[in-house]
Amino acid sequence: MGTLTLVYPYPHVDDLIPLMNEGKILPYLDIPFQHANKRILKLMKRPGSAERVLERVKKWREQCPSLVIRSTFIVGFPGETEEEFEELLDFLREAQLDRVGAFAYSPVDGARANDLPDPVPEDIKQARLARFMEVQGEISSARLQARIGNEYQVVIDSVDAEGAVGRTYADAPEVDGLVHLNGVYDVKPGDRVWAEVIHANEHDVWAVLSEEQDEEDEGADPAL
Repeated sequence: MGTLTLVYPYPHVDDLIPLMNEGKILPYLDIPFQHANKRILKLMKRPGSAERVLERVKKWREQCPSLVIRSTFIVGFPGETEEEFEELLDFLREAQLDRVGAFAYSPVDGARANDLPDPVPEDIKQARLARFMEVQGEISSARLQARIGNEYQVVIDSVDAEGAVGRTYADAPEVDGLVHLNGVYDVKPGDRVWAEVIHANEHDVWAVLSEEQDEEDEGADPAL
C-alpha cells in the first residue's frame, strides 16, 4: 500500500479517491493550492478557482471520509489586496484542511513575480501570515480533537525518556504532527501498534495502547 503526495493537476485526483477508499492507496493528499483568489492565482500562473476546489474537496471527502488533505499557501504575493487576503481566509474556513503550511512571499532570483507592481510591504506580509496561521491553527486543532476516542495504527519513529513517538497514516514524516505514547517503552522504531487517541493540541495527539493488538486487522486505519 502506497502514499500519494504533491498531487497536481487536481482532476487526476478524482480517479484516485476510490482507490483510497478501498484501501489500495493511503488516504492522504498534499496539494499545493497556493491561494484562493482567482486573480492572484493567475498572477502565480496557476489554474483553478476557490469554488471548484471547494467542490472537489467536498466530493473527495464524501467518497473517502478518512481522507486527510495537506496544502501550502503564499500570503503577501505582489499586488495582493486586503480583500483578496480575506478571500483566502474564507477559503480556509470553508475547506477545513487538515494540515497547512504557509509562507510570506519573498523575491526569488529570476522569478517574473519580482517585476509585478504593488509589492506588499514586509510588515503587512508578516501580519497576514500571522492571521492566516491563527485561523488555520483553530481548524487544525478542531480536526485533531475529532480524533479523540478513535483507534489508529501507529508506526513508531523513536523512543525517548517520556515514551514512544510515532505517526498514523495522517501524519507525513517531518512535516506533520506526531503521536505521543507516554510511558510506552517496550517498542522500537519501525514497530506498529494500535492506539486510542486521548488528547490533542494544534499539532500533535497523545494516545494509549489499545488493549488488543492485531497487526493483521484490515478494518481500521493503516499506518505509514
